Amino acid sequence: MIGISGLGSQAALRLIDATRDQQLETMRNEAANKRSEAAFRERIGSITTPQELVADFEVYSFVMKAFDLEDQIFGKAMIRKVLESDPVAPDSLLNRLTDPRFREMHLALGFTTEAGPQVPDFSNSAFLDGISDRFYNRQFINSNDEQNETVGTVLEFRETGGEIASWFEVLGDEKLTSFFQVALGLPEQMSALDLDRQAAMFAEKFDLEDLADPAERDRLISRYMAISDVINPQPFVSNSAALNILQNSRNSGQFVAMTLDIDMVNFSASQLYR
Repeated sequence: MIGISGLGSQAALRLIDATRDQQLETMRNEAANKRSEAAFRERIGSITTPQELVADFEVYSFVMKAFDLEDQIFGKAMIRKVLESDPVAPDSLLNRLTDPRFREMHLALGFTTEAGPQVPDFSNSAFLDGISDRFYNRQFINSNDEQNETVGTVLEFRETGGEIASWFEVLGDEKLTSFFQVALGLPEQMSALDLDRQAAMFAEKFDLEDLADPAERDRLISRYMAISDVINPQPFVSNSAALNILQNSRNSGQFVAMTLDIDMVNFSASQLYR
């Protein structure tokens, strides 16, 4: 991965965007990843039930990592029940979980639909390529998030920002919640309120329909990064390899300093409950 230590978030994001294809190619060529992907492609086609999936740890781990569920890998019993859950029954385990990652995986694998248990076709190339692409894209996001959480949050927002239909979707995702709190000038303390009140506060500040406009999403990203870098400044590293790359890239592009006029937002505890 390209190191982004010592860079402000705007510069780091530009460097990441410029090197994205090379980073993904490097990850695909890593020996451990090639072995994991090969095992997934060779054996997923013979799996017919959630029980069989969790029993094949190598294939199961690859799928879980693709959906950013690596921290849940050892909860095999719960994952099996999630994949066996009725997607439309209000009281099913799937619908009692607020984390959207479980639903994404459930729908992508399709072991259970509203018509009941299914035997999915995992042999088609579109499915295999789709899960593999998700695996590497997730590695790309997580690796950059480990270096710069502000940039990682922006990458997460880019993944889903144009598809958000409800503030409750935002509130179900920790990074998206943080993104909008910062970008809209809302206090972190609002997370202590009930979800309905939080959703109302977000709605008062921003119309989600505006996310359909790429320019509006970019405006939010710029505002978020500018504020976040003030709140959590990145430590300067004079010998950063990333700085050297940026300096050597002047022939192909020029970095332009940008100043954002960010209104000061003050809150009192009583304002949170109005």
